[in-house]
Amino acid sequence: MSREQPVSRSTLPGEDDITRVELDNGIIVLTRPNFNSPSAIITGYLPSGGLFDLDEKLGLAYFSSLALMRGCEGRSFQEIYDTLESIGASLGFSVSVHNTSFGGRALVEDLPKIMNVFSDCLRCPTFPPEQIERLRYQLLTSLAIRNQSTSQLASMAFDEIVFCGHPYGRPEDGHPETIQNIFREDLVNFHKKHFGPANMVIVIVGAVSPEEAVELVEGVLGDWENPGVDSPPLPEITLLEKSVRRHIDVPGKVQTNLVMGTIGPKRRSDDYLPASLGNNILGQFGLMGRIGDVVREKEGLAYYASTSLSAWIESGSWEVSAGVNPKNLQRAIDLIISELERFVHEKVSLEEISDSQSNFIGRLPLSMESNLGVASALLRLERFQLGLDYYRQYPRMVREVTPELILEIARRYLDTEKLCTISAGPESE
Repeated sequence: MSREQPVSRSTLPGEDDITRVELDNGIIVLTRPNFNSPSAIITGYLPSGGLFDLDEKLGLAYFSSLALMRGCEGRSFQEIYDTLESIGASLGFSVSVHNTSFGGRALVEDLPKIMNVFSDCLRCPTFPPEQIERLRYQLLTSLAIRNQSTSQLASMAFDEIVFCGHPYGRPEDGHPETIQNIFREDLVNFHKKHFGPANMVIVIVGAVSPEEAVELVEGVLGDWENPGVDSPPLPEITLLEKSVRRHIDVPGKVQTNLVMGTIGPKRRSDDYLPASLGNNILGQFGLMGRIGDVVREKEGLAYYASTSLSAWIESGSWEVSAGVNPKNLQRAIDLIISELERFVHEKVSLEEISDSQSNFIGRLPLSMESNLGVASALLRLERFQLGLDYYRQYPRMVREVTPELILEIARRYLDTEKLCTISAGPESE
């Protein structure tokens, strides 16, 4: 049985060294200094994600986020990237269901420059028509590639069924026909309506004092005013009433990708941590856990086989993924179901849980050795309202998870009579 090394509380961010300030216009700034690094990380989000997209214009939030850096007041597309390149900095935007996210890095002395570029792109994009059409072509090309990917097709079909009628069931990047249905006016209106400072979160980590970080954000964004709108009410997520099986025929492929699973706990749920430890045992630890050991190592039925636990604001998913030879598809499905049934009927061993606990506790400080790791951690604290001392309490919470608790959580979520099973590839033999 393995033993984890004790984690020093001082190495982990906590309420005594995280500064959290809310500006008058609603922007929340979180910062933690690290004077051992000459660089700084900027990351954060605005509540302007894909949940605002209409079905006929699915992908609008995603399109808008990528268009922000195609030109802004006072800066052309080329000038934006020339400025970033001249100082060796990076900056980018992306979208999830709930948020438009951003991230960048620069040397500390260049932090004001990258913040000015960031502010200009965020507040005053011009959406140049020629750049919008170039971006549309790139998006359509990406979607054409996506629609030939067996793994992505299986994953999208899984989400559509498990989260039927909910924004979690839609692809944020849309479909070819919806991207073709988005026009420059749509981008302008989306930005005007959904981009604003209220509930925006900015995290800065690096060789900058908390006072300087807050002053910098206030200097470029403190006068930004746009009331925006509240997020629309989301429909309730319901469990499947019975198992669903679907195969997507993709001619010309030699491998079948398989996704199986169901709804999992939301990130703030007390169920999340025991489910996460259980997931590690089931299909992550070592050579992809129990699932990988049986399906891939012992039976040789899959090129890969593992599990994942995704957890968001409203819900989550608990999935098994595998890449298999088409002739082995049904056998792989049967073995996976057998392992899931074992997981919900038998407690995990003390050795398994001890190994996973050591793994979770040991990798926590490693994940925060970089500015980016710390910045990502602070962002999670705010997004899921975990509390500023969460990481200081984390080792204790991990150690408190028992085999009995993992079994209880597994039975709560993993019903083998109500699984969604999606495969994509050539017709199975």
